[in-house]
Amino acid sequence: MLAGVVPFPEEYARRYREKGYWQDQSLAQEFDAVFRKFSSRIALVDGETILSYENIDRQSTNLAINLLELGLKPLDRVVPTLPNCAEFVLLYFALQKIGCIPIAALATHRYAEISQFVKLSGAVACAYPERQSDFEFEPMIQRVKQECSTLRHCISLPQLKKLIEKKSSGKLPAIRIDPTDPCIFQLSGGTTGIPKLIPRTHNDYAYNSRIAAPVCGVTQDSTLLLALPIAHNLPLACPGIQGYLFRGGKVVLSPTTQPEALFSLIEKHRVSHLKVVPALLIRLLSEPTIANYDLSSLKLIQSGGQRMQPEVRLKAHQLIPSCFVQENFGMSEGMLFFVRLDDPQAVKLETCGRPVSPDDEVRLVDDEGREVAPGEVGELTCRGPYTLRGYYGVPEYNAKQFTRDGFYCSGDLMRRHPSGNYVVEGRKKDLINRGGEKISAEEIENLILGHPAVQNVACVPVPDPNLGEKMCACVILKSGSTLSLSDLVRFLKGKEIAKFKLPERLEVLQDFPVSTFGKVSKKALVEMVTHAHR
Repeated sequence: MLAGVVPFPEEYARRYREKGYWQDQSLAQEFDAVFRKFSSRIALVDGETILSYENIDRQSTNLAINLLELGLKPLDRVVPTLPNCAEFVLLYFALQKIGCIPIAALATHRYAEISQFVKLSGAVACAYPERQSDFEFEPMIQRVKQECSTLRHCISLPQLKKLIEKKSSGKLPAIRIDPTDPCIFQLSGGTTGIPKLIPRTHNDYAYNSRIAAPVCGVTQDSTLLLALPIAHNLPLACPGIQGYLFRGGKVVLSPTTQPEALFSLIEKHRVSHLKVVPALLIRLLSEPTIANYDLSSLKLIQSGGQRMQPEVRLKAHQLIPSCFVQENFGMSEGMLFFVRLDDPQAVKLETCGRPVSPDDEVRLVDDEGREVAPGEVGELTCRGPYTLRGYYGVPEYNAKQFTRDGFYCSGDLMRRHPSGNYVVEGRKKDLINRGGEKISAEEIENLILGHPAVQNVACVPVPDPNLGEKMCACVILKSGSTLSLSDLVRFLKGKEIAKFKLPERLEVLQDFPVSTFGKVSKKALVEMVTHAHR
């Protein structure tokens, strides 16, 4: 096993194998059978590019051989910071075939994030587009390479396409891949500002997708439209690309979330399933031209990332009567809750569902770690056959985040509904959930403290009707100083962070409210700044 990965205890691993959850196969082996079984069916659509299961298998094998010849080897870490494109899918399966481990970076990440991912993982390669909007990747990636001795291969998207097309010499050698090793490192929304790497093993990640697919009504006739960032856990594996391919379905990629573009793809490809965060669904439902498109093929809209208001689900059903909006709560660390298609209507509207595996274990606990009474709010702690037992390479942090008996302390607050489903009630973590993207308040606070006008800062979430939450930077200025939101944003852009992390509101205060322990009371701050704009 890769050093730094926390294994599942043997008694649990044995149970998960005996119950058939873990197949003890690598993802490459799992999908080898899938590619053969559905070889002639269409698997992936990306614009004019249409790939069958056999096409994906053949092209990813060819790429895998070329990557080996380039110098990659099993357990090497690779950072693909790619948009929604067929090349990501081919690279993902090529890396699985040679036992390399992708890091689930996004095309919106910039120097601050990519350099962290490379350093944390010891990555040897990056794959990236030439540009996204007005941003050029090459100078940034070369800068990371100069600073990180492990990073040897910088593969632009045009170079990746050449590696896919270049006829390889010979056959893919037999490579033994331990199914208890990571098949991917997902990323945590760490409250410290430094992301933690989440090792998802071949055994648990395959089970994750297999168990989620039937709960979402995925069949061989299903067509999924993916507009959310492709490397995120939800689009990739819950059930995501993996789950739809396991069932013989089809995946259509969209490089944009522009409503009319998505409506056109739904109509053209008779899309049956769509993944959204609430902010995206609100945009789609608010688009006046929605009535101009035939969306009757849509059966299920899967929503994750943040809690959705019941009114949004009701409006979706009104505008698209054929469709059920399925609430889910998930985490890159593992545990998945889904509302079931046959739940009573009131339960569908009020809850985020219940766990998908019979061996998912959930405890809601108070600040002392004691289970709360039924119906009371407590912190979600959990363990199970696809929930991690520790972040990668951080034993001290793991000691705080996991109980002695292996329950992961999520920081999310929930209560158990009388139906047996669960309701999300907030969180203990100091995170801002902007349209499903989790932002560490501490990370942005530390950057803002570097501004010469700022004496103290606290970043808090404020409600937003579309995104759920936006970030408000509350600052105390040094004597005689002034600061505007545009000044602050300009300063933070110089720190080369992802755009979604920039504050969208600024409040200049004389002092911060404090708790009885003398700490800044962010709860009181949220109430203050929210009330100020009513």
